Amino acid sequence: MQFMTILWQEYVLFKAKFWSITTGTMIAPVLYLIAFGWGLGSGMQVGGSSYIDFVIPGIIALTTMTVSFSTIANDINISRTYTMTFEEFMIAPVSMLVLALGKITAGALRGLYSAFIIILLAMIFRAGLQVDGYLLLLTTLNCLVFSALGFTAGLLIQSHGDMAKFNSFIITPMSFLCGTFFPLDRMPSGIKEFIWLLPLTHTTLALRDRGSDILSAFIHPVVLLLYLLIFLVVGVMICNRAE
Repeated sequence: MQFMTILWQEYVLFKAKFWSITTGTMIAPVLYLIAFGWGLGSGMQVGGSSYIDFVIPGIIALTTMTVSFSTIANDINISRTYTMTFEEFMIAPVSMLVLALGKITAGALRGLYSAFIIILLAMIFRAGLQVDGYLLLLTTLNCLVFSALGFTAGLLIQSHGDMAKFNSFIITPMSFLCGTFFPLDRMPSGIKEFIWLLPLTHTTLALRDRGSDILSAFIHPVVLLLYLLIFLVVGVMICNRAE
């Protein structure tokens, strides 16, 4: 019941800002598709397929990461440091685990909504995107991982300015380095190994190469689950300490 109450609150906010959220979510993917699909990627091929088919999974991974992360991180950071409304959750008869799960799930649902929009855009752009259960699984895990990261970051970071710095040093580098727009085999050896440790890399590779390697198809979701567990545990521990 407490979990559903948190989700309902987020739904009411989403419903009130539906059109602004929808149009805002569409802008970046459309620009990526135009620039890298029709512009830079026109006539290019990567691994025997058109560049737009190559880049669509990366755009899904990138957009769901940024939407899931920013939705929760900014909301919690602002409610903690400016409006002081987060304290209402802390003193309410809600366990910190339920609070974390509710907020993280809400952020993940926003990320999944952005994935739905990108899939529609991919159809409009006639990209060869295969929509199946594995894509839904990986996209959901990616949304949950970065929503959990946003929850933890929102609790730790003390100002909106510092949150912008966190985006600049953590989220933005992952957006461009994790195989989103180019194959990872073009990266230098030392950097490539580091990039392999990042969660977005596993989402991008899994969405792009799914089914080609059974072992990799299993490893990528497991790595994302481990990241989700780590971020969730850290976030709950911070909430319990603050309480």
